[in-house]
Amino acid sequence: MRSIVGYFKPLVWCWLLLHLWGAPVYAADNPPAGDSPAQVMEAFNKAQSERGERDISDHRKQQIMFIMGIALLIFIVTTVSLGIAMVVFAKPVFVAHMIFAGFSLTLAIAHAIVAIVWFFPK
Repeated sequence: MRSIVGYFKPLVWCWLLLHLWGAPVYAADNPPAGDSPAQVMEAFNKAQSERGERDISDHRKQQIMFIMGIALLIFIVTTVSLGIAMVVFAKPVFVAHMIFAGFSLTLAIAHAIVAIVWFFPK
């Protein structure tokens, strides 16, 4: 009886060999265009000017951060409540506790990243 690793090992090797043999073919199809530094800067400046038209106001950014913060507080309070119910009252809510802990962590990381990107001094 073969294990699951025994079934997937040949497939992984075939996939790896096919990609190694195909890499030079893909590289030869699209040679670099050879953009000059002036063309690169021109494209960058064009993208920068287009971005200014769609920029979000600071007031709207603060509203979004506030809503994310309220949701984060709700997730943390729910996680703590489930933890207390699980430990003190012996309720079987471990899965729900872990799900809300994952939501809390994910939203905390997103909240921090958005705050750094939007409000870090330039």
